[in-house]
Amino acid sequence: MRAQADLLQTLQLAFGLAPVGLCVSRDRVVAVCNEAFAAMFGYEPGELVGQPLAPLYPSPDEFDHVGNLGLPVMRDTGVYSDERIMRRKDGSLFWCHVAGRALDRLNPFACAVWMFEDISRRRPVTASLTLREREIAQQLATGATSKQIARALGISPRTVEAHRARLMKKFAAATNGELVARLVGGG
Repeated sequence: MRAQADLLQTLQLAFGLAPVGLCVSRDRVVAVCNEAFAAMFGYEPGELVGQPLAPLYPSPDEFDHVGNLGLPVMRDTGVYSDERIMRRKDGSLFWCHVAGRALDRLNPFACAVWMFEDISRRRPVTASLTLREREIAQQLATGATSKQIARALGISPRTVEAHRARLMKKFAAATNGELVARLVGGG
C-alpha cells in the first residue's frame, strides 16, 4: 500500500514539475494540466480545468482544422504531433511543438495526453499571418513541396504558390530557403 502511495506521489510530482506543458484532455476539454501548461498560455493552473482547448488556438477555424488533420492520424497511429501557432490569454501568438497520444485509437479525442513546448525563442511569430498563411507556413517549415501542401490542405498548388509569395514579401525573404529559415527561426 505504501509503495502505491509513493508511486502516485512520484507521478504527481513528475506531472506537476515537468519542464513542458502537460495536459490531459477529454473531448478536447482540459481535464487536468500542469503549471507549465497554464503558464505557457498565461493562465493560473486551475483556470483551464474544464475549459475547451479552442481558445488556445488563434481562431475557431484553426481549432477545427487541426482537429480535422489530427483525428485520422490519431485513429491510424494513436499519436499526433506538429508545430503550430497557439494563442495566449492576452491574445499574443507563439509557435508551439505539440505531441499527443490517445487512450483509445477508435475515439482519440475521448481522452488524450498532450505535451506542449513553447518554441517561440527559436521560432518567433514575426509577422501577422492569415489562417491560410499560417497553415502554409506550418507545412513549409516541415519541408513540404507546393504539391504536398496543396494535397494536404485541399487547394491547388497555384494557390499555395500565391500564398508563398505573400509570405516571402511579409518575411522579406528573397528565396524559398530564406523564407523557410525565417519561418523556423533561423534568420
